[in-house]
Amino acid sequence: MKKPDANLKPVLLRPRVYIGDGIAIGPGKIDLLRLVAETRSISAAGRALGIPYKRAWLLLDTLNQGFGRPLFETATGGKGGGGAQLTTLGQELLARYAELEQRINASSLPELEALKTLAG
Repeated sequence: MKKPDANLKPVLLRPRVYIGDGIAIGPGKIDLLRLVAETRSISAAGRALGIPYKRAWLLLDTLNQGFGRPLFETATGGKGGGGAQLTTLGQELLARYAELEQRINASSLPELEALKTLAG
C-alpha cells in the first residue's frame, strides 16, 4: 500500500475553544458558519459539508444559545426566497477564529514541519 504524500497538503492546527460551560467552538462549527456566510443558506452549507439541515441548524443554534445572542439570522422562504446571513457577532467570531488559527499555525511552524517530515 502506498504511503500518503505529506507534501500534497499543508499541516495545520485547527483549534477547539471552550468558553465556560456553554460555548464550544471548533473547526466543524466554524466551517459551517463560513459556508452560511458564503452561500447565505443553512441548507446549502449543510449539503456542502455532507450533514443534514437539522444537524446544521442544531450546531449553529448551540452557538446562538452559548453566546446568548444570534450569530446568524434567517428569513422565511417564499416568493423572494429565504436564506440566512451572519450577524455582526457571527462575522466577528469568524474573523477572531481565523486570526487565532493563523497565529497558532505561525507560532507552531517548526513543530508542524517536523510532524510533516515524520509522515514521509
